[in-house]
Amino acid sequence: MNFFLIIILLLVSSCSFDDKSGIWTSDREIAKKNNQFKEFETLYSSKERFNQIIEIKKNFQFEIPPPINNIKWNDIYYNENNNFDNFEYLDQNNILIKSQKLSRYKSNEHIFQDGDKIIFSDQKGTIVIFSLNEDRIITKYNFYKNKFKNIKKKLNLIIENNIIYVSDNIGYLYAYDINGEKILWAKNLKIPFRSNLKIYKNILIASHQNNNLRFFNKLNGEILKLIPTEENVVKNRFINNLALNKENLFFLNTYGTLYSINMKNFNINWFLNLNESLDLNPSNLFFGSEIVINNDKLLVSSNQFFYILDLYNGSIIKKKNFTSIIKPIATDNYVFLITRKNLLVCIDLKKGDIIFSYDINEKIANFLDTKKKDVTVKKLFLVNNELFLFLNNSYVVKFEINGSIREISKLSTKEFSSLIFTNRTLILLSKSNRVIVYN
Repeated sequence: MNFFLIIILLLVSSCSFDDKSGIWTSDREIAKKNNQFKEFETLYSSKERFNQIIEIKKNFQFEIPPPINNIKWNDIYYNENNNFDNFEYLDQNNILIKSQKLSRYKSNEHIFQDGDKIIFSDQKGTIVIFSLNEDRIITKYNFYKNKFKNIKKKLNLIIENNIIYVSDNIGYLYAYDINGEKILWAKNLKIPFRSNLKIYKNILIASHQNNNLRFFNKLNGEILKLIPTEENVVKNRFINNLALNKENLFFLNTYGTLYSINMKNFNINWFLNLNESLDLNPSNLFFGSEIVINNDKLLVSSNQFFYILDLYNGSIIKKKNFTSIIKPIATDNYVFLITRKNLLVCIDLKKGDIIFSYDINEKIANFLDTKKKDVTVKKLFLVNNELFLFLNNSYVVKFEINGSIREISKLSTKEFSSLIFTNRTLILLSKSNRVIVYN
C-alpha cells in the first residue's frame, strides 16, 4: 500500500499543479506547441490587477500646498522634475483669446509659454512664435531644407533665456535665438532623437532612439559625454524620459531600465530595471509613465506596477499592483494618478497606503444620473486644490480633493495640444491650430 502511495505522490509532484493558472505543467507544454508565446502571456497576465473601490475615511483632512500663479511653461513636462504644481485658475470658462489659424500643417503635441509668447512646432518642422499681447504671429522659422520636405518632423523643444533648443526625429540638434531670429549652432548626429530635453547649467541633455544618452555644451553644441544603455531590438511606442533633481539626472529608457546619473562627473549612481515581463511579443514591450520627482522620491509606472522609489539609492519603497496611464501628480504628502482600469487613486506618500480609489466611469454616471460608459482621460491636473480630468471629448471633470465630483463642464473648442496653465488662465492649441486662452 505504501509503495503505491509513493508512486502516486511522485507522479503528482512531477506534474506540478500550478495554482495561478489552474492547469497542469504537462498541459502547458502541449499548449506551448500551438503558440510559442502562450506561456509568456500566461506569466505576464496571471497577476491579478488592482481593481478595488476604497472609500476615503470620514473626516480625513488633506494637507495640500496652496495654488500658485504660474507665469511660464518652458519644458514639455512643466519643470525639471516633471511634476505639476497646484495651479491657480480663474475657472470661468470664458474665451479671452482665439487666434487665427497659425499653421496649415498638423502641429506637434506640446505648446510652451515664455513671457507673452506662445511657442509650438508643426510636422513640417516650422517653429511658430505667437504674441498674446499683440494677437499675431511674431515669427516663423523652419530649419530644414527641401530634401526633408516630405518627412514628418517630430520636434522636441525646451526654452531658456529666449533660446529654443530643438532635437528631432531626423538626427539634428540646434539652438534658435528668439530675439535675434537666428540659429546659434546646429549639429547633425544622424541618429533620431527620442526623448524630452533637459538643461543642467550649461549642459543640454538628450537621448537617441538607440537609448544612448548624450550630454552637449548648450553654448555651442559640442558633445561632452556619451553614456550607452540597453537597446531594444524592436522599437516600441514608449519615449525615453528624462528628469532632473539638483545634481542628479534620471533616465528611463525603452528597455525599462531607470538610471540615476551624477551630473558633476557623469558617473552612474545606480540603475534599476522595471521591466519584469519576459514576454517578447512586440505588443507587450516596455511602456512606462514619465518620471516624477517629489522631494526624495521617484514616482514611475511600468507595464505592471506603480513604483515609489528612493531617489538616492533606487530602492523600492512601495510597489503597487496597478499602473498609471498618464503622468501622476505629487504633492508633499500625496500622489494622485489614474490607472489603466480608469480608477482615480490617491496614495499617502509617507505610509504608502491608498487613501481612496474610485471608478471614474461610475462616478461620472452617478453624477449625471445616466448609464455607465467608458471615458478616456487625456490629462490630469491639480488646479485650485481640485483634480481636473480632461477627457478626449473636450469635457472637463472636476473632482474635489476627496474624490467627489463637483462639476462637469465642456470646453467650447475641441483641444488638440497639451494643456498649460499660466497667469491664472488655461491655454491650448486647437485642432485647427488656433491658440485658445480661457480664464
